[in-house]
Amino acid sequence: MEQDLPEGQGKKNSIRSMIFIYFTVSALAIILLIGVILYMQMSRQLTLAVQDENQAVLGQINRSVDSYLRTIMKLSDSLYYGVIKNADLGEESLNSRITLLYDNNKDSIANIALLSKDGALLESVPAARLKTGLDVTQEEWFGNTLARTENLHFSTPHVQYIFDNNENQYRWVITLTRAVEITYGTSTEQGILLIDIRYNSLAQILENITLGNQGYLYMISNDGELIYHPRMQLIATGQAAENTIAAADYQDGSYREKYEGEWRDINVKSVGYTGWRLMSVTPEKGLSLDNLKMRLFLVFVLAAFLLVLILINTFISSRITIPIQKLEKSVNAIEAGELDTEVYMGGSYEIRHLGRSIGDMAKRIKELMEDIVAEHESKRRNEFDILQSQINPHFLYNTLDIIVWMIENEQKQEAVKVVTALARFFRISLSKGRSIITVRDELEHVRNYLMIQQMRFKNKFVFQIEAKEDVLNLVSLKLMLQPLVENAIYHGMEFMDGDGEICVEVYREAQELRFLVRDNGLGMTEKQVEALLGEEHHVSSKRGSGIGVKNVMERIKLYFGDDYGLSIWSEPDEGTTITIRLPVQIYAETEKNGHCSVRT
Repeated sequence: MEQDLPEGQGKKNSIRSMIFIYFTVSALAIILLIGVILYMQMSRQLTLAVQDENQAVLGQINRSVDSYLRTIMKLSDSLYYGVIKNADLGEESLNSRITLLYDNNKDSIANIALLSKDGALLESVPAARLKTGLDVTQEEWFGNTLARTENLHFSTPHVQYIFDNNENQYRWVITLTRAVEITYGTSTEQGILLIDIRYNSLAQILENITLGNQGYLYMISNDGELIYHPRMQLIATGQAAENTIAAADYQDGSYREKYEGEWRDINVKSVGYTGWRLMSVTPEKGLSLDNLKMRLFLVFVLAAFLLVLILINTFISSRITIPIQKLEKSVNAIEAGELDTEVYMGGSYEIRHLGRSIGDMAKRIKELMEDIVAEHESKRRNEFDILQSQINPHFLYNTLDIIVWMIENEQKQEAVKVVTALARFFRISLSKGRSIITVRDELEHVRNYLMIQQMRFKNKFVFQIEAKEDVLNLVSLKLMLQPLVENAIYHGMEFMDGDGEICVEVYREAQELRFLVRDNGLGMTEKQVEALLGEEHHVSSKRGSGIGVKNVMERIKLYFGDDYGLSIWSEPDEGTTITIRLPVQIYAETEKNGHCSVRT
């Protein structure tokens, strides 16, 4: 190359020198910039990782506390509805049954007591009596409980002061109270059920929780009083403090606050019924990237050595600049879409080999582009097939609930009908993975679906399916009618005052197969019809199958062409009619490959 171009050698050397200098300076600047960006990014990611981890721990603890309190609330329900409400205190004692429930929960419960509206102790386990001189009717919690009889009332942690327990130690408890109805013969009066929850059983859930970056967790009531804090005793004695005043106004979410001169991140989650809030605190300081910086430094050193090698390679490869430029022109032509361009194949062996490879690649790209078009259609079919095979779990759960209800109410024949309809529904939904089935099967599928929905809605609507024998063996698209009757039920009839009617009719008109889905529901405006045809691939109701009307139309066009599809007529208060047009094709099954074929 140097002998071929002696006059340009000096100029080439000058260009190479400039490239070498510019590339070196640019690379060093880029390395420095990347180093700074990486450091900032890694610091940010580390901070976010700590925050995400702390938030996940907060969520887990929130679920644990919520589960614990729900257990206590279930105990309260058991005491009221299982013991107190069904008993006559004028004739029997509740002590043995309350003791049984207490013994099963004594690790979490300190006392259970039943008080009259006058403050008299009617039953107590294991406490024997109220403290001498204590008038519980004057306590704030007593009045609040009788004033709001529908609520459960949780107190903040306090030393148990109501009962004489014959012990010298102080017990910290959280008191749960609720208004109850007490029966005396033929009369009833209000009373109060009181449950003292052992504070240490709740504290055990929150203790020993380690949050990243020196973080910690605490819990407050809805008015800002501390329920738990890892430094509870220090705060009680004034040796430590917490920002509970600001925390009382926080709702669920994330906050950033400055407290005692330090920035910190706060995550808040409410605890179930109580209105209590769990707070995780993550100080901003404390993140250490020393090890990370050292690793980055080593990476940068290695990158610098690699950069030197790349520069040397660049200097040597500059001898083949001209062949590469010619090859680049060919590549640019290919990049512009001229795949039939003749690729340059000159210069050294490597360049010639590269030229041949690029030429082969261009041919291969052309072939692949043709294959991609076919694969794209196949992919769309598969996507629609996958979507149309999905059955929303809510539909199955609700159907199973109906079956259970019927069996429990000894409606065995009706339960058998629903189970049979559900089995047939799923059999046709699966159809061995096929998307093309007969009109007979599609009508059977929608008939089973309507039977199930009719049971669910307690015969709020009636349905009718009409089809002549000559159309039953024609081709239909699987799961085509179900989304339409779903819309008729959920959007057309669910809020009707009278009885609903759904009619499905199939008939042949010349070389077109037509499906009509009519209902006498609430109907729709033109804007609602447009929205229905423009919806995403699922209906808005979470109780549906998950297949939208627009999805049905697109599947029809994909399988049968743009000449076919569906149209909607609807008027408010007059109902809706959906018309589906398909080609007339006779269904035939190919047993060899398990797929379906059609013939006109």
